[in-house]
Amino acid sequence: MSEKGRHDYSATVVWTGNSGEGTKHYRAFSRDHEITCGSKPTIFGSADPAFLGDLSRYNPEELLLSSLSACHMLWYLHLCANAGITVTEYIDNARGRMIETTNGSGYFESVTLKPIIRIGAADDSELAKSLHDKAHSFCFIANSVNFEVGCEPEILTG
Repeated sequence: MSEKGRHDYSATVVWTGNSGEGTKHYRAFSRDHEITCGSKPTIFGSADPAFLGDLSRYNPEELLLSSLSACHMLWYLHLCANAGITVTEYIDNARGRMIETTNGSGYFESVTLKPIIRIGAADDSELAKSLHDKAHSFCFIANSVNFEVGCEPEILTG
């Protein structure tokens, strides 16, 4: 059992890309893998196509970006509900930039969340916009990364 305030998570990542030669050489293997968390549906992953991955599968960079976006959204919806703001639509077109270094490693330089939110016609759009700063300060994922996470929200009413 977890201690109060501590939450433990687990995920299983299985490489499924052995084409018969293992990692004998760089192009001998697929980057395909499967991610499972308990009995939830499998996420089919690979590397970014720039790193010989499969374009039809999610890559770790997309999953990091998606995690930041989803965590922010969940905090934002929570804060709006507490503030009496009715959100009827939320779509985020998040963008991230990763930089490759000369030694072959890389890092995320920045992420910008670009949510478009529709709220009730009678709701306070300025308050709705300001709650993004609070959501950012509470976001578990944003608090865990070492790069800038910006937010450029657009609030629509009606």
